[in-house]
Amino acid sequence: MDIRILLVEDDEHIGNTVKTFLIEAGYKVDVCIEGNEAYKKFYNQIYQLVILDIMLPGMNGHELLREFRKLNNTPILMLTALSDDENQIKAFDAEADDYVTKPFKIQLLLKRVGALLRRSGALAKEIRCSNLTLLPDDFRAHYRGVELPLTLKEFEILMLLVQNSGRTLSHEIILSRVWGYDYDGDGSTVHTHIKNLRAKLPENIIKTARGVGYRLEEDTL
Repeated sequence: MDIRILLVEDDEHIGNTVKTFLIEAGYKVDVCIEGNEAYKKFYNQIYQLVILDIMLPGMNGHELLREFRKLNNTPILMLTALSDDENQIKAFDAEADDYVTKPFKIQLLLKRVGALLRRSGALAKEIRCSNLTLLPDDFRAHYRGVELPLTLKEFEILMLLVQNSGRTLSHEIILSRVWGYDYDGDGSTVHTHIKNLRAKLPENIIKTARGVGYRLEEDTL
């Protein structure tokens, strides 16, 4: 599975340097220099990690962090010149996963990126969530050791739900993350695929939040 990182940094020199080293390390990287653009990219694309500056034009890093956390649990590493305790506490209170201050050593940043990706399971050959085992490289899933006969879209939906276990994902988010922002469809597309996915799962682990969307409840696995 490709690891895609969203780098939000308005300093062109720092952004280009970090991007170069991340690409050399084998990651795919999207760069944004402005907060509002970063939000649109995050909403429309699945990322395994975000590297986020605080002082940005448009939405600042603290605002983006809060908005990102409303959407999912993607690991977020703050990369900023603001080294004071207040900003660090504010970031961790909003569920940032790490905080690196400028100036920084690029090799140390890469080590922190790798640690966050390992912790989140993004670098794993398989992802386990109680009785579910997902094999991202092969687009295969097993439940209690038995392979599930999933289509590609069904696997991608299940993967998205597993990555956001316990969080309700709206029809719009699922549609944009799985089918893409420009897909000409509606919530009925998601409903149909969820219905088919449930029929292939031995137990009803996908719960409906009426009028909102769906969530995977790990305690029911």
